[in-house]
Amino acid sequence: MGTNSFLKVLPEMVTFLRVAELGSFSAAADLLGMTPSAASRQVKRLEKEIGVQLLQRTTRQLRLTEAGAEAFARCRELVLAAQGAMEVGEQFASKPSGLVRISAPKAFARRVLHPHILEFLRRYPDVDVQLVVADRDIDPIREGVDLVVRLTTKPPEGLVARRLMAVAHILCATPAYLARHAAIAHPDDLRGHSCLSLGEHERDNHWRFRKDGAEPAEVVVRGRYVSNHSEVRLEAALAGLGVACVPAFIAREALEAGRLARVLADWEFQGNYQGHAYILYPPNRFTAPKCQVLVDHLREALAEG
Repeated sequence: MGTNSFLKVLPEMVTFLRVAELGSFSAAADLLGMTPSAASRQVKRLEKEIGVQLLQRTTRQLRLTEAGAEAFARCRELVLAAQGAMEVGEQFASKPSGLVRISAPKAFARRVLHPHILEFLRRYPDVDVQLVVADRDIDPIREGVDLVVRLTTKPPEGLVARRLMAVAHILCATPAYLARHAAIAHPDDLRGHSCLSLGEHERDNHWRFRKDGAEPAEVVVRGRYVSNHSEVRLEAALAGLGVACVPAFIAREALEAGRLARVLADWEFQGNYQGHAYILYPPNRFTAPKCQVLVDHLREALAEG
């Protein structure tokens, strides 16, 4: 391909990128405002220009060829660079302005981010925020989100990851429940209690604990109510149904108000959903000031002291 020949297939590269990301000509066409047949023709033109097959097409799925995977990575870099170029003007603006779209899991968005975003909006009157609340992994490039908050032990490759705070699970119950039932001084004591667990996986009722100077413990617990939503487990604990495992940030207000009490606070509860909250964004060379100030604001507000 000649030095400037790629210019005529730039739209085809974008179409190929979206088709590969979404795994569907129809979905990519909807996103790009064209027909599926037009999207298919553009990918075929790109394959003809490059001289290799990029996608293996079957009746059920699309799969990248080896050459297609390499082309996909290059096209993604191209789109990221183009997005950065579109934001160059903003780099030289006197102050941050514009809309920032940020996504986060439901409970974390409501309990942790929301109060700090309110303060951010007061501090930066020229920046608007759209908080996208979703309990699924959001792809910022594909879904047009500037910043993504994800709770994980390992941030995904290909995105810049900035740590916000540790996310730990704790055990808690109402003082009234604890007063009515046998004392809990060791993890083994949980066997005689109603325990509110997640139930997403087979071993979610196998609660593991660690404590300096003591043997690790694992207890198979039982309870009358199981839910994979942390706020539901919190409300069940507040209703006196038993001992719940919940993220510490979910229980903070109830603990401070005395409506809940920590259980086995001297033991580390080793749940399957621990790690850190990270704020993620595409690795553009330039980060728009409106995004950078929000990242900095949240990191400062949630800094682990």
